[in-house]
Amino acid sequence: MAKAPLRRIDDDDHSDARMGFLEHLEELRVRLIRCCIAIAIGMLIAFAFVDRLVDTLLASIERALPAGTSLVFIKPPEGFSLWLNVALVAGLLLAAPFVMYQVWRFIAPGLYANEKKFAIPFVALTSLGSVSGALFSHYLLFPSTMRFFSTFSSPRMRFMPGVEDTIDLYLKMMLGMMVVFQIPTVVFFLARMRVVTARFLWRNTQYAILAISIISAVLTPSTDPWNQIAFALPMLALYMFSIGLAWIVGPKGPAEPNRATPLRLVFAASVLDQARRSRRTSRNGLRRVT
Repeated sequence: MAKAPLRRIDDDDHSDARMGFLEHLEELRVRLIRCCIAIAIGMLIAFAFVDRLVDTLLASIERALPAGTSLVFIKPPEGFSLWLNVALVAGLLLAAPFVMYQVWRFIAPGLYANEKKFAIPFVALTSLGSVSGALFSHYLLFPSTMRFFSTFSSPRMRFMPGVEDTIDLYLKMMLGMMVVFQIPTVVFFLARMRVVTARFLWRNTQYAILAISIISAVLTPSTDPWNQIAFALPMLALYMFSIGLAWIVGPKGPAEPNRATPLRLVFAASVLDQARRSRRTSRNGLRRVT
């Protein structure tokens, strides 16, 4: 008995036509504009209590600095940039559910119709991961990094961090952790869709460690090994947690056909066709020479 064709998911939920390349670009443009508008609205809301947010941030930084040390700013716009950056982070967190929903709507056309039910869990888990990463960076990673830098302060070399550099470090760490804390969510959905399994993740742990080392070196705002380790340890812990998560949520029934198989066949056919064309071209060239 033939199976009914699977329908793609879109905003109207009744179109069966496949989206072309230009349509994907237009869809991406629309989603990005909506995300920017949502973040801007979140920033406007955050400006209502930005003073409290800035005081909380500065108090957290002061606790990590040596006694008698405070932030300084030399350039006049640095103080204003601090308020804008804090409002940007708060607006991003407030708009996280809507932004994640737009991400889901963009990737939805490539999913099967029976995977539409994952929309709410995707938005909830990605939003939770964003908030968790921000809290981890604010309360643990960033203060410990500032304490490490402050240990180099001495009577001959006084530690006087600037507002611009400090907030830049704060933002990079927070945004990096917000991305890192999406690992369990990504593995959750890949396991539910039978793309990866716990056994696959466990067997490739050594490659994951290598990738984590490279990613931590890229995301780390400084070149010292302490910051790289501080970035790598949460990523490794989340990866190990994701292995257990994939084992729990992965389907236990018979495996479905691998989605990557048709792509591999198309790729192999393209390579063979290209090799045949190259061989014909070389033969024609030899004939012309002779």
